[in-house]
Amino acid sequence: MGGPNDGNVSVGFTEKDMEAWADFIPPAAGGAPLNARLVDMVLDKLNIIHGLRWDQIRQAIQDCNHSYRPVKDVLLAKGDEPVSEITAFFAVNPKLYARPRLPKGNARVDYRTYTPFIIVRKGQVLARLRPRREGKNGMNVHGETLPFQTVQPTGVRGGENTRTEGDLILAEIDGQMLEKNNVLDVKDTLTIKGPVGYATGNIIFPGNVFINGPVSDGFKIYSGASVTIKQTFDVTDAVTRGDLNVSGGIIGRGRGLLKIGGSLKTKFIENCRAAVRKNVLVDRAIINSHVWTLDTIETGDRGLILGAEVYALKKIKTGGIGRKDGKSSRIYCGVNFAIEQEKEKNNSLIKVLGLRIRRLREQLETEADPEERGRIQEDLDQSIEKQRESSEKLMELLKENVQNEEAVVEVGGEIIPGTIIEICHVGFPVTEPLSRVRIRLKQGLIVTEPLC
Repeated sequence: MGGPNDGNVSVGFTEKDMEAWADFIPPAAGGAPLNARLVDMVLDKLNIIHGLRWDQIRQAIQDCNHSYRPVKDVLLAKGDEPVSEITAFFAVNPKLYARPRLPKGNARVDYRTYTPFIIVRKGQVLARLRPRREGKNGMNVHGETLPFQTVQPTGVRGGENTRTEGDLILAEIDGQMLEKNNVLDVKDTLTIKGPVGYATGNIIFPGNVFINGPVSDGFKIYSGASVTIKQTFDVTDAVTRGDLNVSGGIIGRGRGLLKIGGSLKTKFIENCRAAVRKNVLVDRAIINSHVWTLDTIETGDRGLILGAEVYALKKIKTGGIGRKDGKSSRIYCGVNFAIEQEKEKNNSLIKVLGLRIRRLREQLETEADPEERGRIQEDLDQSIEKQRESSEKLMELLKENVQNEEAVVEVGGEIIPGTIIEICHVGFPVTEPLSRVRIRLKQGLIVTEPLC
């Protein structure tokens, strides 16, 4: 396209001729410089007609002619990539997989509050329909059409305990969401194959919880249904609306607290506090613990109550109470522990308020500043009102106190002296060994009967 010493353009193409690139070569001695007409002739010869970048071309011509140096890798033209058609599909709600951010700086992190499980509530959005995206043909630098492709994403579909409404897949129940083979299920049971520890965090679940491994100290368990633990439960804080079944026994380390809405069944209870609405069944021993129930406490035939305080509304049945040279046990039967605790709470509050009222009255007698006297009087009036409310509450509790005069304590083995037994607030201190006895209330007095 000119003399051998004239400026020239060397052109190359990318795959599918989507881009055209060029090196601009300056003229040699006596040769003609590069110009737009020469470049246009090259483009025409190579049929480069679409997506031309004339601003970059003109700049390259100018730089090459002025510097007499090659200008390389200049984009001459760029085609348009085809845009694939994407069919409609359900995509999982990304918020379900989002993890809370760790605090910045030196803030302490309680990793027990982090959980790997996806817990959803009834009606929560599990997946949303992404509508079809139309495809668009592309074009290379020669003006040739590049047809678009159709992509069909796998997407997800609703499974167990889900429902589809329009463009949403929703949870039908509270539970754990599981995704398997692109199917979303919501399970009402959370199954943990190993132990509860930092890998699982605290367990907070609206349904049943099944734990194959032990539960480490320091981790909380809250369940809206029942909990089954196949090994030892090192309890810190646990609340269940349903039953608690522990195969390996419960260890509380003196601070563990259980609140059970159903029954409790375990091998042993040690250094723990447990409030249970229904039956308490302990195979071996209740040791240094406080156990309350609105039903029955029962151990195995050889089970023991050792250094513990136990409360049952209906019945206490055990193999033995106490151990020689051990801490004394206290057995309370026939009373509603919830009402007793509320009475004790109100009694304590009344005493505290009484001391506060007396102190405020003494201050009022010696205070001369009118503004300060007004503040003291206001505080005094509030304390008197709170004391009055607590007294009325206590009277109501005394009226509705539930006692079960049919309550009974049955001991298949020995009761060690020093044990205190109360039935419907009637005390019976054990001063000498008793063996195989039934203890109950008869005409307001405690009586002991031999077990058949």
